[in-house]
Amino acid sequence: MLHIYQRICKTAILIIIFTLLNKPCFSSEAFLKDIVVTTSKKELLVYFTAQGCFTKQMEKAILNGVPVTFTYKILLDKKRSFWPDKGIRSLKLFHTIKYDQLKGVFIINRSELPEEIVTSKDFIWAKKLMTTVEVAVVPISALKKGDKYELRLKAELNKVKLPLYLHYIFFFTSLWDFETDWYYINFVY
Repeated sequence: MLHIYQRICKTAILIIIFTLLNKPCFSSEAFLKDIVVTTSKKELLVYFTAQGCFTKQMEKAILNGVPVTFTYKILLDKKRSFWPDKGIRSLKLFHTIKYDQLKGVFIINRSELPEEIVTSKDFIWAKKLMTTVEVAVVPISALKKGDKYELRLKAELNKVKLPLYLHYIFFFTSLWDFETDWYYINFVY
């Protein structure tokens, strides 16, 4: 009888694990959209938004006070014909969101901005602040007229770090992970 009980328990555990690992249940396909590369009088600018980054589980964790950080990678290379491309600029931007339950506000830190953004607006607005990037990549003086350049963009979720040994209990947080493909924009200045 004990043998049958152990077998049922093992089967139940396997079913639970496979259910939790079911990709459509926990993740979404993240991607970048609305990508615009332009110049001001002094700088090369890039604008884009990330879509499909937030899962229901992630939203629930944020509303419970767990901070979440997105990393945006921006690389600018000068394209060369018979030589390897020359790296002009490499940027890593960090957008972190944390919900303060006592005050009822979202605190968003964006590494490209000097001050944190505190908003009591709804969660939709806070998520928009997390997924929107507007940044100066390089001064125009770093670009040469007529040369070819390639801008690469990518977004990913930083691994969630839970306090103490909670990461052993909440192993499912690794299922939040997302990473977009690299997006390539080729242009001539």
